[in-house]
Amino acid sequence: MAVPIALDQPLTPKQRAAVDDVLVRLRELPGALLPILHALQDALGFVPPSAVPVIAHSLNISRADVHGVISFYHDFRTSPAGRHTLRLCRAEACQAVGARALERHVCERLQVNQHETTDDGAITLQPVYCLGNCAGGPSLMLDGKLHGRMTPQRLDRLLDDLASVDGKAEAVAGANAGADFSR
Repeated sequence: MAVPIALDQPLTPKQRAAVDDVLVRLRELPGALLPILHALQDALGFVPPSAVPVIAHSLNISRADVHGVISFYHDFRTSPAGRHTLRLCRAEACQAVGARALERHVCERLQVNQHETTDDGAITLQPVYCLGNCAGGPSLMLDGKLHGRMTPQRLDRLLDDLASVDGKAEAVAGANAGADFSR
């Protein structure tokens, strides 16, 4: 499930520094809101809801205007993404060859809906409205890598492989915890 962030939760010092830096650099640009939001998401991985009033005040626009832009563009996130991002194509060409069934399968398998992150923080599921692989649908993108002609079985193998790699990385990190590599 998605981890909700309270709208009244204050910005952390790191978030506040990023917001201040981005606003100083970009607020004088014509049409500065989109570049500011992109820069914040690049710096923090998401746009903290508590940054909305700060941005609005700096640009002399309403909080509703800032929120409207964030909620309109699907690439903006208001909570941290998982360690992996799975983007599932929702365009008509992919739907015609099974994307809806694939979406039901992935939501059931991960126990999330679109725009949500698994409870363990591993995977964020996001819809995308074309990956440019229409002839090879249904398509998805996992961590920036395109996968076409996806079936529920191929998706399960992909997710199993991802879990295996994540498990090995965690085991190595755990084995190296407290180790002294300074020699």
